[in-house]
Amino acid sequence: MSEAPHLTFDLDTPGVSKGHLVVPGGADRGELSLPVFSLNKGEGPRLLVTGGNHGNELEGPLVARRLIEWLPEAQTCGRVIVLPVLNPLAVQAWSRNTPLDGLNLNRVFPGRADGSVTERIADAVSRVLLPMADTVFDLHSFGPTWDFPPAATTHPIADLDLMARTVRMAEAFKLPLTLVWEYNDTAGMFDIVAQNQGKVFVCAEFGGGTVGADNLAIYEAGVRNALMALGLVEGAAEYPTFRQQKSGPTLETHPSDELKSPAPGIFEPRCSVLDEVKQGDLIGILHPMDSLSAESIDIRAPGTSIVFAIRSGAHVGVNEWIAAVARPLKIYELGADQPAPRAPVAKRSNPPE
Repeated sequence: MSEAPHLTFDLDTPGVSKGHLVVPGGADRGELSLPVFSLNKGEGPRLLVTGGNHGNELEGPLVARRLIEWLPEAQTCGRVIVLPVLNPLAVQAWSRNTPLDGLNLNRVFPGRADGSVTERIADAVSRVLLPMADTVFDLHSFGPTWDFPPAATTHPIADLDLMARTVRMAEAFKLPLTLVWEYNDTAGMFDIVAQNQGKVFVCAEFGGGTVGADNLAIYEAGVRNALMALGLVEGAAEYPTFRQQKSGPTLETHPSDELKSPAPGIFEPRCSVLDEVKQGDLIGILHPMDSLSAESIDIRAPGTSIVFAIRSGAHVGVNEWIAAVARPLKIYELGADQPAPRAPVAKRSNPPE
């Protein structure tokens, strides 16, 4: 058994290479072999594309596989590495977290070589693949109980130059939503580790976690657009249409924009994602189910904003997310005379990614 994570092939080999990222075994299970694709066409951008960070978000692995199919004919320069499934144990179980240790892979980066299997996966990716890239696209979907438009997202970054480059890269996907998302539970996230190394990292959030032909076409077009913006492939960018809407605004959201359930019950949405709302507009209704005499509770917009996520299809407990809103990006006008953005703080509860 290998003592260190490694690739079974040389990334510097010109042309197409296929092999595995070997994650060493530990006390909880033996080694894992994660399939990896590489296309090296010499000088140019170095991109890492990953999917399957969360096992119940299946669009990312499928879009990554599609990318592998057409990239050899389309790529003109640089190097693209594709790891379609970061966490095969979670994907096989259709679980957000790894069943063996209960950990969320997107909260344990950079991982531990002597840790549990989830931590060893993070360690292998951090040590072997992340140093090989200047830009990272991590392909997610928002989860199976949410409505969420196809979006390219990032977090606030203290380095203004990196913030500007990251927002421009996110906008290059030309998806219906670009979102700068501030929340405090960022410790151990893949993107924070990459950004701390000066890398551009975009998390593509691909809808509500249900695989469909229309959604996959939007997601694939967004990834292709981003590859064009990097100069890795040639062609004219598309503007994918989502619910009769094309490329949309760049928004920002803060922890105070999370709308939470004041009581347990079933949440009934009364609006759709990308709807514009004003203060007091009805977002949805929470229906308590533990008492027939308890009145339903209106959930209303805290101010003028755009709905970017809304819960559906699940009973919610007290203080669980049920919706979230955002507004046009203002903090990061990204000019030299602007104050630096606030860096993320590691604490707090369960944002979707």
